[in-house]
Amino acid sequence: MTIPTPEMTPEDADALVAEIEALGTKLATARASIDRRFIGQERVVELVLSAMLCGGHALLIGLPGLGKTRLVDTLSTVMGLKGSRVQFTPDLMPADILGSEVLETQADGGRAFRFIEGPIFCQLLMADEINRASPRTQSALLQAMQEREVTIAGRHMPLGRPFHVLATQNPIEQEGTYPLPEAQLDRFLVQVDVEYPDRDTERDIILATTGSEEAQSETVFSAEELLAAQRVLRRMPVGESVVEMILDLVRACRPGGPEALPEVDASVSWGPGPRAAQALMLTVRARALLDGRLAPSAEDVLALARPVLSHRMALSFAARARGEDLSALIDGVAAQVTRIEEAA
Repeated sequence: MTIPTPEMTPEDADALVAEIEALGTKLATARASIDRRFIGQERVVELVLSAMLCGGHALLIGLPGLGKTRLVDTLSTVMGLKGSRVQFTPDLMPADILGSEVLETQADGGRAFRFIEGPIFCQLLMADEINRASPRTQSALLQAMQEREVTIAGRHMPLGRPFHVLATQNPIEQEGTYPLPEAQLDRFLVQVDVEYPDRDTERDIILATTGSEEAQSETVFSAEELLAAQRVLRRMPVGESVVEMILDLVRACRPGGPEALPEVDASVSWGPGPRAAQALMLTVRARALLDGRLAPSAEDVLALARPVLSHRMALSFAARARGEDLSALIDGVAAQVTRIEEAA
């Protein structure tokens, strides 16, 4: 956890400020390049870019045709990453993602196994409609997402650096989908809800994408520059009050815990673990960076509460029967935590 320390010299502080400001300018250029192909949906772009700046993964949830695939393809170009795409289907097997060993006959007549890399050996993996694959295949991503390596035939194989998974998911109410297991959901830094565009945005989309020429994005970052940006983000100072607010929010959402709010105990079956607090600690910095600020604020915690916590919590059966909404519950808990912080 990075908090401002008295040991930081004025020269170090000035150098960090200069790095943050330069990175903020570069990110503004990247967002402008993304906006040329992915029109509107500023909140979606902000959250996905935040996940990448934090070195994490993002889960995009929305109906087909809302531009999720287009966004990931654009990000691959703008961030200068080697991209790969997997269309998840019910018959997809783990080897289709990870790769497999094949027995080959060599020129001298001998035989040897050769490993053929799967699409996961990249820097930006698009897992399209991830919840259409079976749980067995979904779990093939677990080690890769957490450890940045895979184990095949007893060998540990590192993945690309950086390595990000941007997965798209159809609403679980649709036919032919499997809910993602809790352990895998927790590996996603943020959940991004992709909604229908408003009328003006949809007008801009149809005018920009149905003509004889279509705007193209340009490369702004390289893989090395993205890794450097991730290091700068982790050095960004975070005030003690923001750290305490993150802890208060996450701990208030854990049913049965000593700091849980009554409505959480009454409605939530399981809540966020320490990884949620880590995710908030990183994403509030990313939001501040994208906003051109030098440090995060309480407003950033409130803005990111739902994307960071909603896939790390679940309503109880009774709460679902009562028609309660998890997003509204998280907003209510965050508002209460804010009032407590202000009173203190």
